[in-house]
Amino acid sequence: MGQGILYGVGVGPGDPELMTLKAVRIIREADVIALPAKTKEECVAYRIARGAVAELEDKEFLYLHMPMTKDKEVLQKCHDRGAEEILGKLKEGKRVAFLTLGDVTVYSTYLYLHKRVLAAGGTAKLVSGIPSFCAAAARLGIGLAETKEELHVIPATYGAEEALSLPGTKILMKSGKAIGQVKKALLAAGCQAYMVENCGMENERLYRSAEEIDEQAGYYSLLIVKEANHG
Repeated sequence: MGQGILYGVGVGPGDPELMTLKAVRIIREADVIALPAKTKEECVAYRIARGAVAELEDKEFLYLHMPMTKDKEVLQKCHDRGAEEILGKLKEGKRVAFLTLGDVTVYSTYLYLHKRVLAAGGTAKLVSGIPSFCAAAARLGIGLAETKEELHVIPATYGAEEALSLPGTKILMKSGKAIGQVKKALLAAGCQAYMVENCGMENERLYRSAEEIDEQAGYYSLLIVKEANHG
């Protein structure tokens, strides 16, 4: 049997209608669906894809638990183990589609597996998805960058306060437990801020000022910050 192929598939931010035609095709053609979770039910990327690919339920699933931690040793073991399990499927000649939120190239857990599979001699390809910050801006009805405006994408849990001094538009991703701290910094800086919680999902919420931001908002909350004098 020939060598299989691994696809890292971006399924977009939440709305199944924002999945690309290519992502849908790759998922339909895949033999194995890999998920960064212990079960299908707890995987947001799976729930999104299920809304666009009816055949998903008939696939073989590979569950690769990726814990939410910054412990490098723990993460390395999980990534090594995940890559080994995927390589096992590829040696069987299977096509594996790893589902990930948003775009596969932006802060995606999949990239760690992608590099390991390639280093081991496997074949792996990336399938783009709509990034969450582009979808969030569209939901808010605002632009991200105009004329010479700069655009900065920052993981909010890694020093968001310093990022607020950057020129142009700031995207603060994966705010999580840092939302309260970020809100205080936004109010102090007088920035024009927007936030989208659970973009494209049933429980989506839009916020159009720093004052409105809910400090108890969920993990999938993304902030778009404009300079105070933005017109």
